[in-house]
Amino acid sequence: MGTSVYKIIELVGTSSESWEKAAKAAVERASKSIRDLRIAEVAQLDMQIEDGKIKAYRAKVKISFKYHGGD
Repeated sequence: MGTSVYKIIELVGTSSESWEKAAKAAVERASKSIRDLRIAEVAQLDMQIEDGKIKAYRAKVKISFKYHGGD
């Protein structure tokens, strides 16, 4: 097996329904512009509250992908 390098970025997904859907939104959006996604790790969960009610679930997701060079 050859050597590989992976880059990690952080994204925040949001959903009005659940943390799971918030994390899924982050991964699905990343997959539209980044190739070779490998691992997604939920790093933090929180909620946006407005007028005492949950407005949105938020998931901070660390996503790794194979690094092919560039920046």
